[in-house]
Amino acid sequence: MDNQFELVVCIVNAGFSQNVMEAARAAGAQGGTILRARGSANPEAEEFFNISIQPDKEVLLILVPKGIKDEVIRAVYKDAGLGQEAQGIAFSLPVNRTTTIMPKKEKEAA
Repeated sequence: MDNQFELVVCIVNAGFSQNVMEAARAAGAQGGTILRARGSANPEAEEFFNISIQPDKEVLLILVPKGIKDEVIRAVYKDAGLGQEAQGIAFSLPVNRTTTIMPKKEKEAA
């Protein structure tokens, strides 16, 4: 099955989700969903990446057409990657099916 969409997932320190969304929109994304989260990591991970891991996180879920996925990930990582204050990571997952739920039109009064 040829997937038309990809889900770009970005995990950043709390307070940086707007920066991520601005970068994603500049690369062609239409919008996304922001979830609050708490991260956990062991000291070895902090030492390996040479960063201090903050527990309060924001997770962004951004559904994009497959053709712009790489642009969106590059833009997000440039503005909010591990080397930035947001200390973000981004990755994508293929989406093999989507649907839209639309409200039913109310019947016109006779």
